[in-house]
Amino acid sequence: MPSFDIVSEFDSHEATNAVDQANREIQSRFDFRGVKAQYTLEGERVQIEAEVDFQLQQMIDVLRAKLIARGIDARCMDIQEPELSGVKARQAVDLKQGLEQEDAKRIVKLLKGAKLKVQPAIQGDKVRVSGKKRDDLQEAIALLKGEDGPDLPLQYTNFRD
Repeated sequence: MPSFDIVSEFDSHEATNAVDQANREIQSRFDFRGVKAQYTLEGERVQIEAEVDFQLQQMIDVLRAKLIARGIDARCMDIQEPELSGVKARQAVDLKQGLEQEDAKRIVKLLKGAKLKVQPAIQGDKVRVSGKKRDDLQEAIALLKGEDGPDLPLQYTNFRD
């Protein structure tokens, strides 16, 4: 019986490369000349430091562009509130991996509500979808990628015939 898995993950090596590229771009940009600004990757959290808060938003935009260029979905970014002190502004960006239970339930509900001939099942931090025909599985993927699908960074792996 054909099946595939719905997961939400990214390559941590590519995330490291994206942060390094963002650091290099910030160091070479004219509007950041003479400003102490940097990105630091700590596990799945990117710490952003700058001198003032408006620079933080510019740095987040640079990081988002670099993540997208490295093939990482920007929807995995969970941007925290900025911490402002006298001479320094900080902000954390968490890079989320794995489907939370509520998100997995919404995906299952969406697939069942669409009356497709597939059987979704939650297995830990992924959703396995199986069906009798490959075309049914492709319809399920198209539904999740469409406008009615969840606003999550989803990947479709382990496709078996």
